[in-house]
Amino acid sequence: MEIKVNFLDNLRLEARFDDFTVVTDQPIRYKGDGSAPSPFDYFLASSALCAAYFVRVYCLARDIPTENIRLSQNNIVDPENRYNQIFKIQVELPEDMSAKHREGILRAIDRCTVKKVVQTNPEFQIETVANLDADAQALLLGKPDEAGATWIEGKDLPLEQTIANMTGILAGLGMKIEIASWRNIVPHVWSLHIRDAASPMCFTNGKGATKESALCSALGEFIERLSCNFFYNDQFFGEQIANSAFVHYPDEKWFQLGPDDALPVEILDEYTRAIYDPEGELCGSNLIDTNSGKVERGIVSLPFVRQSDGEVVYFPSNLIENLYLSNGMSAGNTLPEAQVQCLSEIFERAVKKQIIEEELALPDVPQAVLARYPAIVQGIAALEAQGFPVLVKDASLGGQFPVMCVALMNPKTGGVFASFGAHPSFEVALERSLTELLQGRSFEGLNDFPPPTFNSMAVTEPNNFVEHFIDSSGLVSWRFFSSKADVDFCEWDFSGSNAEEVAALFGILDEMGKESYMAVYEDLGAPVCRILVPDYSEVYPVEDLIWDNTNKALDYRADILNLHALDDDQLADLLDRLEESQIDEHMDIITLIGIEFDENTCWGQLTILELKLLINLALQQHEEALERVEMFQQFNDNTLERGLFYQAVGAVLEIVLDDELELDDFLFNLGRMFGEATMAAVVGSVQGEIRFHGLTPTSMQLEGLEKHQRLIESYQKLHAARAARAAM
Repeated sequence: MEIKVNFLDNLRLEARFDDFTVVTDQPIRYKGDGSAPSPFDYFLASSALCAAYFVRVYCLARDIPTENIRLSQNNIVDPENRYNQIFKIQVELPEDMSAKHREGILRAIDRCTVKKVVQTNPEFQIETVANLDADAQALLLGKPDEAGATWIEGKDLPLEQTIANMTGILAGLGMKIEIASWRNIVPHVWSLHIRDAASPMCFTNGKGATKESALCSALGEFIERLSCNFFYNDQFFGEQIANSAFVHYPDEKWFQLGPDDALPVEILDEYTRAIYDPEGELCGSNLIDTNSGKVERGIVSLPFVRQSDGEVVYFPSNLIENLYLSNGMSAGNTLPEAQVQCLSEIFERAVKKQIIEEELALPDVPQAVLARYPAIVQGIAALEAQGFPVLVKDASLGGQFPVMCVALMNPKTGGVFASFGAHPSFEVALERSLTELLQGRSFEGLNDFPPPTFNSMAVTEPNNFVEHFIDSSGLVSWRFFSSKADVDFCEWDFSGSNAEEVAALFGILDEMGKESYMAVYEDLGAPVCRILVPDYSEVYPVEDLIWDNTNKALDYRADILNLHALDDDQLADLLDRLEESQIDEHMDIITLIGIEFDENTCWGQLTILELKLLINLALQQHEEALERVEMFQQFNDNTLERGLFYQAVGAVLEIVLDDELELDDFLFNLGRMFGEATMAAVVGSVQGEIRFHGLTPTSMQLEGLEKHQRLIESYQKLHAARAARAAM
């Protein structure tokens, strides 16, 4: 994690990281002002808080109340060496707590991350640089051994060379890549989380049988998501980029809407139009891109090559971002390597969807077959030793597809998790199923999955597949666990050279009658492909292009960002449009308008419901405001402070709407209840003197929105690299 420090007045310092700011000072006796804890005080507190966090996680997973649990820490200093200290952590537990849970809590405290880092004796590397922002050396642990050459199946270069190449590409873009966490809870299963230090919203996860293969996976995913703009999928790029010669790629084309909002004739082809617009209802305005919002420029479209005949077909970027998310994109050392990975993931997700929706029971992999892969057997055995029964399934549907499945059951919670993996190699597909199962997860994280169900409607509901796509946390049918399989086991093998595997995978699509379209991006220095298989690889239903398109942001973005500058008529118009839209009132404004607010601010917590409420208050619509306050309090998941503010607003509205009550008669005790500062904001809001309490003013220039500015700065690095490459 990158922490940037600013020097304030006297000895005060400010550390900024992610969306947080921490201020330190020194005691007066050390010539400070005593206005904040010292840096060392924060260090001491971090270990105590970390220990308490692990206690809390342990208790939450077992429904153990923590009201009567207390924890403290004291540091005992060696009088002859003040750097030699003992941290004594004591925990007070209820007398009726079982010996099992007492021991479990002590083991949980022993896992404290701060403690383990200190005990490992971290190394400090101190250096000067010419420019902090320009120093883009990747912050990766375990630099590859130049003499090493570890080859794994499916890779066209050794892992060490792959890591070096991809790290160099990211450093060349000016991106600091840092490893935020590693996981290795069972043998031969590694995963990690990496992110851009300057813009932590740009992150990926990697998985593999070794830490090097997991790092390759994460770096490759990072480059694929940069190349395909996935990190910025439905975000506003800002007006500077929106008005640039190109917004997404130098080879993009813009097409004007046809008469009566018709689709431009230049986009899509006959095959795809029949899929995306089966009822002839899709309009050109549905395909204006969210990122630029430039309606007057038309529909920005990207070139894809139709694989059946090599013809170029232009796909609106809006269509891709709305339907496909990250499905069908991959980076590699060579284009065939990337294509194999890309097509494998498309089959993995499509077959998984079919199995879940059709509630199929899959055949077990025979033990004799499984025994050929001892590393995988070791990982499964470690899971079972922790009390998690594991099922290994052939998901190829009788040898049709290169897909495997590892399913985990959790007897502690009754939850289940079905993880799928795909690759032309049986072994690699099986390994990916297992590593996907544990990617980024601790043993406690395996307590979060829902139980299976016989409710077929819940399993086949489209959003269930979306949940499975995002993190595999969707519902699974009990029928999946039947020992009577719907298909026979097949020890399939589609493996060969990467070029042969690409031909075999495209061949499966051809046999299914599916057309595919591919775009190749090599401008960053690594081959990346994006493959679309209409009516097969979509994550969201095609109806979303009409009924739930992300470009609804364009109807509200400018007004919401300019909220403080709107007059009463404009506010009333915004409120009317929100009402007429029938958008879920609990949707957050971040999602609605594609702007990343700091989630720790009122903007970051703002929902459509609360925005409507604030507009009601600004327009002095007290009855409507009271109705929404009651709804807000019923469903509020905002901060405690914000909840109390609206509790006070509700009380004041009740008073002012009652002809027999006088507000002045209640102000003294309301002030004692909620505090004078809160009541001043409440009364000012109800009387219309304060508008949009808690929301700091901004505009389409995004002033004050540091989180989104960091995202735009990240994209500007990418945009500049593409512009420079195009100019060569």
